[in-house]
Amino acid sequence: MVKARRKSDLPVKICAVCGRPFSWRRKWARDWEQVRYCSERCRGARGGAAKPRPDAGA
Repeated sequence: MVKARRKSDLPVKICAVCGRPFSWRRKWARDWEQVRYCSERCRGARGGAAKPRPDAGA
């Protein structure tokens, strides 16, 4: 029987946008080395300020 891992034993990285630490996730198992962002929100904000939507001013 395989022992369960504690969450504190998982690898941790620092998000390139917000600077917060985030832990390894199973869905990132194949490409953990390339993961740089903690969430989709940070991945979308990676270019700096968010671009305004064309219909936002109307």
